[in-house]
Amino acid sequence: MVSPAGTIVHGTVTEQPLDLAAHEAAVADQRAGAVVSFQGVVRDHDHGRAVISLEYEGHPSAGTVLREVAAEVAADPDVYAVAVSHRIGPLEIGDVALVAAVSTAHRAVAFAACARLVDEVKARLPIWKRQVFADGTEEWVNCP
Repeated sequence: MVSPAGTIVHGTVTEQPLDLAAHEAAVADQRAGAVVSFQGVVRDHDHGRAVISLEYEGHPSAGTVLREVAAEVAADPDVYAVAVSHRIGPLEIGDVALVAAVSTAHRAVAFAACARLVDEVKARLPIWKRQVFADGTEEWVNCP
């Protein structure tokens, strides 16, 4: 997808494993002095409770919403390129659930843009998480 400013935007919701290096390569730009990336990794605890696995379930509009968020961040004239993906389906501890990468001319702008991208994805993406705890209980959580 190309934003109005000509910035290439990649946004995907998938059941496939996510690749940080591929996202960083997708935002490569000769003008960029900074590429900032983020991986959201499944951890083994939540609010003091041991987590053994989780599953993400997305609304059919999740891909569209993800691309809209990416396009909004990419519309910033200081941002050269944006790539972001969220995984759905069953995940294990250590699996990557969210990957984001942003390229800009300078590091401060890249850090701010990547943080905004991740924050907006977390706030707006219609994805729910079912956590399974070590004590056999489980809970559904809206990701935002």
